[in-house]
Amino acid sequence: MFFNAFSNPKLGKWIIPGTGVIWFLGCFLLLMNYEIEGELAFYDSFVFALIFLGGVFVLDRVFSLFAPKGKNIWLLFTVPIILSWIGVMVHGYVLKWWLNDTPYLDFLTNSFYLRWAILALADQLISVLALVVSQLERQDEIQKREAQMLQLSKDAELAQLRQQLQPHFLFNSLNSINALVISQPQKAREMVLQLSDFLRGTIRKDSQQWIPLEEELNYLKMYLDIERVRFGHRLQVDFEVDKEFYQVKLPQLLIQPLVENAIKHGLYGVTGEVKIEVKGKKEGSYFLIEVINPFDIESSVPEGTGFGLSSVERRLFLLFGRTDLLVSGVAGNLFKVRLKIPQYQ
Repeated sequence: MFFNAFSNPKLGKWIIPGTGVIWFLGCFLLLMNYEIEGELAFYDSFVFALIFLGGVFVLDRVFSLFAPKGKNIWLLFTVPIILSWIGVMVHGYVLKWWLNDTPYLDFLTNSFYLRWAILALADQLISVLALVVSQLERQDEIQKREAQMLQLSKDAELAQLRQQLQPHFLFNSLNSINALVISQPQKAREMVLQLSDFLRGTIRKDSQQWIPLEEELNYLKMYLDIERVRFGHRLQVDFEVDKEFYQVKLPQLLIQPLVENAIKHGLYGVTGEVKIEVKGKKEGSYFLIEVINPFDIESSVPEGTGFGLSSVERRLFLLFGRTDLLVSGVAGNLFKVRLKIPQYQ
């Protein structure tokens, strides 16, 4: 606590000796003012300062472990009074044992209540201060625990989202393989092998939240190789990303759901070639990614859970606490998704 050198060594290193020195000097000067001999005043002040510091330590321990409330609030006032009375009694016995000066022992007896009042007042202030500091530290610990629990909750949800991405993509891929098994078994086998390579690569990186853009694009190209087995020459993807941005960091598998969404809206229900554009550029403290695909509002799109875009939006909120980093919409016959990734990490 505030006065505990053991729990806060840097603070206690200065506060405890400093408080003791101030108390010693105050007592010494007061005794000298009463024309007490210098040696006797020194002994008296030294012992009284030790008694004071002992009381400080005891009060700090008591009120750091026990915070009186309600009906027990009287302890906040009673404990310092009793402790100060014990301290003055101990001070008197020590000096009577140490000194053999009858006139000074009479002075000790006559000043008993004055010393008790002074020490009780000081201990009372120390008690209140120790209690306040204890409460503040408890509140700080509670806030830290709440922040840790919130962070653990966010990490758990992010992990769950990352784990859901692969089954979502896996189910789509298996549906594609199922469609090819009878009509084009060779392509189905090829797709299974490519799917295996893709999953093996991503599973190894599950523990990494942030990866270079180059690595993310490599995963994306592996995914597109799988999709091309089904769609063939119809699926065209143009990447407009300069190599100077390849070391930009971003959360893993953040672009793949966007491209998957573009394939779903761009190729299903269309018989001709479809070109999907993936653009990347730096804009201030953000790295911008745009995924653009042709879109026919009148064509029928297979029903789904809508997990792709919603999962990306949720991950962005958990990572950055913002909902404005992902924007999507239709412009003419194009569907555009614009993703902003802060680069302050």
